[in-house]
Amino acid sequence: MNQIKQIHAHTLRNGLDQTKLLITRLLQLPNLHYARLLFNQILEPQPFLYNKLIQSYSNNGPFEQSLFLYSNMHSNGLPANQYTFTFLLKACVSLCRIHEGQSLHTHIVKLGFYSDLFVTTSMVDLYAKAGLLGDAEKLFDEMGKREVVACNVLIAGYGKIGDLCRARKVFDTIELKTVVSWTAMIAGYVQNDRFLEAISLFRMMTEKGMSPNEVTLASILPACASLGALGLGEEIHSYVRENGYASIFVDNALMEMYARCGCIDKAWKLFDEIPERNLCSWNTIIIGLAVHGQWRDALNLFNQMITGSLKPDDITFVGVLSACSHGGLMNHGRNYFNSMNSIYGIIPKLQHYGCMVDLLGRAGQLTEAYMLITSMPVMPDSVIWGALLGACSFHCNIEFAEKAVDFLFELEPNNPGNYVIMSNIYAARDRWDGVARVRMKMRKNGIQKVAGHSSIEVDGGVHKFMVEDMSHPRSVEIYSVLDEIAEHMRLPRFVMGQDLGFSVPG
Repeated sequence: MNQIKQIHAHTLRNGLDQTKLLITRLLQLPNLHYARLLFNQILEPQPFLYNKLIQSYSNNGPFEQSLFLYSNMHSNGLPANQYTFTFLLKACVSLCRIHEGQSLHTHIVKLGFYSDLFVTTSMVDLYAKAGLLGDAEKLFDEMGKREVVACNVLIAGYGKIGDLCRARKVFDTIELKTVVSWTAMIAGYVQNDRFLEAISLFRMMTEKGMSPNEVTLASILPACASLGALGLGEEIHSYVRENGYASIFVDNALMEMYARCGCIDKAWKLFDEIPERNLCSWNTIIIGLAVHGQWRDALNLFNQMITGSLKPDDITFVGVLSACSHGGLMNHGRNYFNSMNSIYGIIPKLQHYGCMVDLLGRAGQLTEAYMLITSMPVMPDSVIWGALLGACSFHCNIEFAEKAVDFLFELEPNNPGNYVIMSNIYAARDRWDGVARVRMKMRKNGIQKVAGHSSIEVDGGVHKFMVEDMSHPRSVEIYSVLDEIAEHMRLPRFVMGQDLGFSVPG
C-alpha cells in the first residue's frame, strides 16, 4: 500500500497519468475505497476500468455498486462484454434481486451474449437461487454445452425444494463430476431427510476416488447423526484429522454427530479441544448435554457462556429449557423462560413453549401447561399439543388428553400415533368405551398403525429393519442367530452378559 501511495505521489508531481495501473494494483489488494476515489477523477473512464471495478464490487461488496457502475456505463454508451454480465449477475445473486437480474437478461439477449457459456451459467444460478426453477431449467436445456457449474446449481436448487428425482437426473448426466456435484446431491438428500441415500452416495463418492472437502463432510455428518451411524462418523473424524480439514463448521457437525449417537463424552471432549468456538458450538454441546440428562453440566456451560462475550439466541434457550425439563427444575425453567424477552430481547417461539409444556407436564402441572398453551401469542402446533398429550399419557389424565387430541386430530388427522396414545390412556383407566371410540374413528378414517422400524450400522453400511422383515438379503442368517439367542435365553443357567458360545455372522 505504501508503494502504491509513493507511485501516486510521483505521478502527481510529474504530471504522469498512471491511473489505470494504480487502480488495477489497488483492486488486487483490494482497496476499493481508494480505487473508487481515483476512478471518480477520470473524466471518461474506459470499459476496462468499469469492468475491473464491477468485478471487485461483485466479489467483495457493496454489491449495489456493481449495478450502479453498470448503469453509468450503459448511460454513457460504453460497451459491456460477457465478463461484465457474469459479474453483474453474481451481484444480483448476492443481493437476491431477481428483477434487476431479469433486466440484465434482456440486455444480454439484445447484445448477443445469450450463447456465452459463462453468462448462461450465471443466469441459471440466478434463477435457481431465486427459486425460479422452471426458468433455470429452460435456460439449462437451451445450453449447447452444459457447464458442470450449471448442473451443480440446478442440483442444489432442486434439492432445496425437495425435488430429488430431478436433482438426481441432472446429477447422473454429469460425466466429469466435481466434488461440488457430489456435495450438492448429498446435501439435497440430507436436507430432505433421505439419510440412507446420502450415506450411500457418500460411500460411492469415496469408492470412486473423489476426496470430500469441508462442505461435503459438514453435509454428510448430520445424516450420520440422524441414523446413529457412529462408525462412519468416526471414520470421517479420522479423515478430518489426517487431512487437516478441521474447521469450525466440521467440528460443530462432529460434536452434534457424537451427541446424537449417544457419545456425549466424546462430544464434550471435542468441545474442549477445538481452538475456536462460536455460538453454534456452545448450543450444540448444551443441547447435547441436556438431552442426555446431564442438566447440571448444561446449565453450568450456559452460565460460562453468558459470562463471556457471547450472547445466547433462541436455540440456546431450547437447550436450557430442555435441561430444566430433564432436571425437574420447574421454577428455574419459568425464570429462564421469562428472562428470554426481559433480559435478552428474544421473543419465545413455538419450540420454547413446547419445552415449557414438557417441563410442566413432567411435573404433573397439567392445568398450568394447558393454560400456557391457550394463552400463547402464536397458534399452537401439533408439537405443542403432542407434548401435552404425552404428559397426559404419563399421568393417565383423560381430561386434558381429550382436549389435546381434539386439536391433534384436526392438525394431523392421518397420524396414527395420536390415536394409539389416546387409546392407551383410556385403557389405563379402564375406559373401554373410549378405546372403542378411538378404534372406530381409526377405521372410519382409514388410519392404520405404521409398523415400527429400527436401523443398525454394520461395517459402515446402515441396515433398516421392520417387524418380521424378510427383505434383507441375509434374513435367513439373521433370524437363525435370533432363534439361537432366544433358545439360550430360555435355558435356566442363562445369565445376562455371559458368553453365548457363538458368533454373529459379519
